[in-house]
Amino acid sequence: MDDPSVALPGGADPAERTRELRRAHAAFTQDGRVEAPVRAVIARSWRRCARARVSPECAPRMELAGAELRSYREQHPLARVLPLFRDLVGAFASDGAHLLAVCDARGSLLWVEGEPATMRRAEGLGFVPGARWAETAMGTNAPGTAVAVGEPVQVFGAEHFSRRVHPWTCAAAPVRDPHTGRLLGAIDVTGGDWLAHPHSLAFVRAVACAAEARLALLDPAPPAPGDCLTALGRDEALLTGGGREVRLGRRHSEIMALLAHHPEGLSGEELAIALYEDESVSPVTLRAEMSRLRGLLGPRAPLSRPYRTAAPLEADFTAVTRHLASGAVSAALARYPGPLLPASTAPGIVRLRRRIEEQARAAVIARADPGLLTDWVCSPWGAEDADVWRALATALPAAGRTAALARVRALDAELGVKSDDLPGAPRRRTPPEGPEGPEGPKRTTTPPPAARSPRGRATYRQPARP
Repeated sequence: MDDPSVALPGGADPAERTRELRRAHAAFTQDGRVEAPVRAVIARSWRRCARARVSPECAPRMELAGAELRSYREQHPLARVLPLFRDLVGAFASDGAHLLAVCDARGSLLWVEGEPATMRRAEGLGFVPGARWAETAMGTNAPGTAVAVGEPVQVFGAEHFSRRVHPWTCAAAPVRDPHTGRLLGAIDVTGGDWLAHPHSLAFVRAVACAAEARLALLDPAPPAPGDCLTALGRDEALLTGGGREVRLGRRHSEIMALLAHHPEGLSGEELAIALYEDESVSPVTLRAEMSRLRGLLGPRAPLSRPYRTAAPLEADFTAVTRHLASGAVSAALARYPGPLLPASTAPGIVRLRRRIEEQARAAVIARADPGLLTDWVCSPWGAEDADVWRALATALPAAGRTAALARVRALDAELGVKSDDLPGAPRRRTPPEGPEGPEGPKRTTTPPPAARSPRGRATYRQPARP
């Protein structure tokens, strides 16, 4: 039985498979149909590309260059295993007219090396250091899809979503931090049809494992950190520490998030105001919650008078806000899986969630980077954010704006806003008509509030939902 992870099954004719895949690619890009012989991993990727409105005519965008690229590469964890990549992959790539490529966790290429003639072809394609090859930017491709799914991927010819990449074949495997499991990037081999052989997929898997083993030797496991609270993008927080992982209930999640945000502590009255929408809630209610939390966490439970964490508590949302404050927008978004405790209606959490999301959103718009903007609008919390779609349309070259502008118009229409065709043009709210028509007395309408999605995922204004 053929391995579905392998692009070209044993005995298959590359030329015939290429013709079949080109027909299947045309069927999908024209009608959304997935036809044989498209593999499941490729079909899922194509569907993600369609949802992200990636064009099959897309071209890569430069995200980093010059001194900024050099500085970013020097500080990246994979720089420490670049010699290993060169030892294991470099000679193979040069001898076989292939390329060695390394990307970060967002799909931006850090290093591209190999045989000179192949390098020149790759430069014409835009497969160069600093270019964004994330799946949301360039469609299905081995390094971008490998970091998207966190698994090794092989992509043959017309399995690539972008037509300009159809002459190429590639295989890539993700590389993770050996201690935390955090995705660092991917190692990729790119070249001709020969790379569709099963050996190339096994090869990049082995190289990724070797890199992780080398990183483990270079950086022995650090001492056990203090407690860490994970509360972004989830309704119930995880408290990790002391070799334990505790899933907190919703109210306990809110308490720990508020205390992490206020390391100096909160009085009982302050914590109650931040927790309860009903101001008449008795102090006994809060004391009962704290008693249950102490029973769950034992010595790691919050202290009282004032209520505060028993030890320094690192929260994922504080790391995001630190990155935003320092201008590291890419790093902040890489650690932002979604809004803080999205289902919570606790007043203090709602305010903090809105503040974090507004800071992240403003930073993404101000950076005007097409990759960051695309990531935002492709997320569950940013899919209906008309202002970010508008910023994306402005940031894209004129030829690539059509889909973004169409989305802006659709969202503006739902919000009762007139859109100009030019990206970035001011929006004008449609004046309401009176009950007797244009000549009757005017009546005012209340604009949609800063609405939430069904699970409270966004704080920006959205179209009204049924």
